[in-house]
Amino acid sequence: AIQKTGHSNFMILHRNHIKTVFVDDMDLQHVQGVNRIQRDPKYWFFSERPNKIWSFFSFLVIFLSLVYCKVMKGLLNTYKIHNKERLYKCLYDREEKRGLVTVSNHDSCMDDPLLWGCLKWRNTVQPAKVRWITAANDICFTKWSHALFFSLGRVVPIIRGDGVYQRSMDFIIEKINNGDWTHIFPEGRVNIDKSFIRFKWGVGRLVAEAKKIPVVLPMYHVGMDDILPNNKPYVPRIRKKVTLLIGQPMEFTEDVELMRLMKKTPTEIRKYITDKIQDEIYKLKEKAERLHVESFQEQV
Repeated sequence: AIQKTGHSNFMILHRNHIKTVFVDDMDLQHVQGVNRIQRDPKYWFFSERPNKIWSFFSFLVIFLSLVYCKVMKGLLNTYKIHNKERLYKCLYDREEKRGLVTVSNHDSCMDDPLLWGCLKWRNTVQPAKVRWITAANDICFTKWSHALFFSLGRVVPIIRGDGVYQRSMDFIIEKINNGDWTHIFPEGRVNIDKSFIRFKWGVGRLVAEAKKIPVVLPMYHVGMDDILPNNKPYVPRIRKKVTLLIGQPMEFTEDVELMRLMKKTPTEIRKYITDKIQDEIYKLKEKAERLHVESFQEQV
């Protein structure tokens, strides 16, 4: 149930506890979305302190997945990666306890993990350096076995349509506060026709509500849907070409501090951050598509 408690606050009563969510006026039309926030994924395996058995199997899943990605990148397909030193610097040389949020377009179901074939081999034995990512609860977490596998691989179930306030988003913010790396597909779904999709504001919340504002690294890839097309049979292909363009790191610390001083609402701050990231991704899109043609012109 939802009860309005003030000009822009709603109190949610759910499962015998009360949670207050701050909703700006421009969000009032989405109040029903707020009501759905409290739904939890059917399967949730994460704990604050995973035991040794979990850690071992998580290491195993991550190791095998990254080896598979390295083989797909280096032996079976051709990748052209531009500005990968920017990714390495953000991954291996950022402030202690400062999180990293990488953001990209979403063209294929295999974007993650195949994108990470560009990581160094040392990542295969350093699970702590591997990204966290959200995935659709109604696709990847429908069966216990699937949910367990993805969870071991640092994939967190998100309930699409439940807005920015849900358990998975809270969990990812905790990981960012620990200084971890998370990757986000802010389009919210696979963009099959590569049309313009307004980015979801969840990425803005991850940045704005972290204790220490994370580094945001935008990137754009072309050709991933050639490796795994978005039609049957859903079987990875080989001898395909992929271009990955990594943009400049984006800093939002001063922006967020200024907007807070200006008494901007959480919604306004989230929207501002999301819009800035969206603009940067679409700038990278034009450049990445051009580089893809130029890089593989001889083969074409």
